Amino acid sequence: MTTNWQTLAAVVPPTWLRESVGKFAAQLLCQRGMIDPDEVKAFLLIAAYQPTSASAFGEEMQQAIARLRQAYEQGETIAIWGDFDADGITATSVLWEGLGEFFAQGDRLVFYIPDRLKESHGVSIKGLDELRSQCELTGKSLNLIITCDTGSTSLEALKYAQELGIDVIVTDHHTLPDQRPPVVAIINPRYLSNDHPLFHLSGVAVAYKLMEALYEALPEVPQQPLEDLLDLVAIGLVADLVQLTGDCRYLAQKGIEVLRQKKRLGVRMLLEQCKRVGDRPIDISFGIAPRINAVSRIWGDVRKCVELLTTRDQKICKALIDQTELANTQRKALQKKVFKQVQSKIAQMDLSTTGIIVLVDSQWSVGVLGLVAGQVVAEYARPTILCTMEDGIVKGSARSLEGINLYDLLKEQEHLLLSFGGHPLAGGLSFRFENLQVLTEAIDQKFWSQYGQLQNKAIKIDLEVAIADLTKELFNEFKQLEPFGMGNPYPRLLVRDCQFSEISNANIRNQKGQKVEYIKTEFTLSDRQGNQIYGDWWGHYSYELPDTACDVVIELVDNSFRKRYDARLIDFHAQSAPLSADLPSLASTIANPRASLKIINWHGRDAIAFDRDLSTTICDRCPQSWQDLNIIINQAHEANQALALVYPRPEQMNGAIAWQTLVGIAKYLSRTGKEIKRSQLIAKLGIDDQDVLQIGFDELRQYGYVVESIADPLGEIEPLIRISSIPSDGSIPATQFIQAANELAFQQQFFDRQLQNLAISR
Repeated sequence: MTTNWQTLAAVVPPTWLRESVGKFAAQLLCQRGMIDPDEVKAFLLIAAYQPTSASAFGEEMQQAIARLRQAYEQGETIAIWGDFDADGITATSVLWEGLGEFFAQGDRLVFYIPDRLKESHGVSIKGLDELRSQCELTGKSLNLIITCDTGSTSLEALKYAQELGIDVIVTDHHTLPDQRPPVVAIINPRYLSNDHPLFHLSGVAVAYKLMEALYEALPEVPQQPLEDLLDLVAIGLVADLVQLTGDCRYLAQKGIEVLRQKKRLGVRMLLEQCKRVGDRPIDISFGIAPRINAVSRIWGDVRKCVELLTTRDQKICKALIDQTELANTQRKALQKKVFKQVQSKIAQMDLSTTGIIVLVDSQWSVGVLGLVAGQVVAEYARPTILCTMEDGIVKGSARSLEGINLYDLLKEQEHLLLSFGGHPLAGGLSFRFENLQVLTEAIDQKFWSQYGQLQNKAIKIDLEVAIADLTKELFNEFKQLEPFGMGNPYPRLLVRDCQFSEISNANIRNQKGQKVEYIKTEFTLSDRQGNQIYGDWWGHYSYELPDTACDVVIELVDNSFRKRYDARLIDFHAQSAPLSADLPSLASTIANPRASLKIINWHGRDAIAFDRDLSTTICDRCPQSWQDLNIIINQAHEANQALALVYPRPEQMNGAIAWQTLVGIAKYLSRTGKEIKRSQLIAKLGIDDQDVLQIGFDELRQYGYVVESIADPLGEIEPLIRISSIPSDGSIPATQFIQAANELAFQQQFFDRQLQNLAISR
């Protein structure tokens, strides 16, 4: 899908601002609405910002502190109920250390976090029973539970806790229920106005505000300063991708100051493990947070993560660091595997009629579905719900894109769900398998009625620069504006008319030097003046880059390992070139070391019936472009395998005959009410191209046919095509389809001949 680039209009910042922060940083500030001197000062300098008091939460905070004071004075047992992502883990750690100043850890203070692979987000009845039993085994009764980063919508479980005589204080930041839950207090910034400086606090920041109020209420008790918890707050804020404005930005800035000092053993060793300094948000988002999150995604149980962040035992900490590194390595491989499987399923869908992508596969691990759903949203510009299934219960993650409130779409179908919670852009859900089809149809119908059309995949570009501008000075200009994140995105830069060279693939390696099933492409980007910069493209192969001049969108990043500044590739638009300009592409492919690649002609053979003694890459689809051809050859070369051509030899396809066949199939299906597999339709028409098929479907629709793609509920069987409503006119011209089909036939025959010239018969 071609990405729509949205370049922000250039502005001329005032002289005082350019002199203060530099011309590029000044332009960014102006584009983001900051031109008032006092506002700019408060944005750049921590000391100039006036943080908001915890008392802003009003009566709810007062009730929470009163109940905590009672628990402290009466020696009650308190449990922390956390969540299993980085925000929830750091929030649990903040309460564990903060409340630990008032209640003996492991005695009067315990914590519980659900197992990601066995349980869902939120407070559960089953978990309450388990937590209560654990306390009773030590001869104590559970009196009070404090949730963090969860609990707002767990109404049934909260009512159950009330029946058991257990008081609950909810600290959370997720979407609110329609009615206030039955709790002592609920501290959730969603009750505040959306322009309030506390509105965007994450779970860990809300937990910190509770501790701030408790430290103020009982100042003589704590022995450790409250500010020591701010490094945990920064980790959770950055990891949870909340909007870094107002107090969120202030707390992140203060937290990164503490993080840089590396007082906390677990944080210091995590930074050493991922070779990060700890002075920038990227050290969290690409270093600490993925490792913490990986534990729950791979193993489910994250209790050891709280120990990692709070222990003072170096030996224990080192063992836990090794576990997080192993989990992160496995997470990368699993995420890539599932994303490939999802892409394969999406390739069988009709995206022109799909508003929301919903896929279920019982083999998928629930731990990585949120990450993969985010990748799908970025790649296909569609809200996405990915689920796994066990014992008839479907469980998964939902992700959306800016402007489409997936939470509201799902909430309207809450009667079909067993559990659900989240934000407008992300959520988790579970439901019975028998509700899958009606749920999918209901949210898709609501999507079309509410939003009306699909959004194009888009990238917002902040500034246009030259390669000569990509220097340490520019990096330092941008660094003044950190922390970047939601509400203050990292600058995206447009560089025009440049070329990729010295392109190579690099397999990511783990700490033991072993290759991980994850890839990045490294390159040199240069312009016509000879300026150049090194760069990388994560998750992509070298053959995906163009060999022509292009415009690119990048981010300027600090490569601390190589002590330089690199370009991280976000997207590119290759400049068009005539066919003759592409001809050297194949020649260079053959002339380079890949010339030794063995190509075997097995046309028409079963893809699985190949020589088991021969390492072989199977090519089961005829290439239709130079890019296709290069991709096929590169894949075999990089795998160090022979290339076996097993696709049927292209016949002389006639577009007019293909159209007559399609019309005949349409009439038959509409008359009988039957359906046809997409693969069967392709075989009958001889057309294996989504765009050409779509042209045929569009032209059928122009003459009264209704063409639908019916997905299998499990997503494991290819979509069926249903065609209905016979038009009155029996003669239907289809100029565009016939022309496209004939052009496709020519392309297939041409590129098949190119491979045939290289093939070695066997």
